[in-house]
Amino acid sequence: MSEYKYLGVIFDTSGADEKEIRSRVIQARKCIAWLNGILWNEDVRKERKLNIYNALIKSSLLYGSETWRLTENNKRRVQATEMDALRRSSRISRKERIRNVTIRQQIGLEETIVKEIEQNQLTWYGREWQKEDYPKKH
Repeated sequence: MSEYKYLGVIFDTSGADEKEIRSRVIQARKCIAWLNGILWNEDVRKERKLNIYNALIKSSLLYGSETWRLTENNKRRVQATEMDALRRSSRISRKERIRNVTIRQQIGLEETIVKEIEQNQLTWYGREWQKEDYPKKH
């Protein structure tokens, strides 16, 4: 068997994260599709849409991301998925040609999802490093 799924994360013998990241992007895009009516709805406040984004879309996209090795291609995939949700929440079509930075500012998000992944990775690696530094109590 060349791959298996454990706690929702795909592991394979190559050690690459491509399949796992692709799976996360697909799951997040399914969430976006299911929530499309809510995200485009002008009666739902932006704060509520942001809460929905964080709770459902972002959490499914970032699950296990602390251990990913992000290539430029995967960074683009993850960012495109994030911006798809944020554009829908802002009711802005890609045809309107409004920059991602502008949409982010309108919503009140300062960092990209890739920056958040990198920060989470640094925090996770720091904890792992500390575990190895301290002697074990018996």
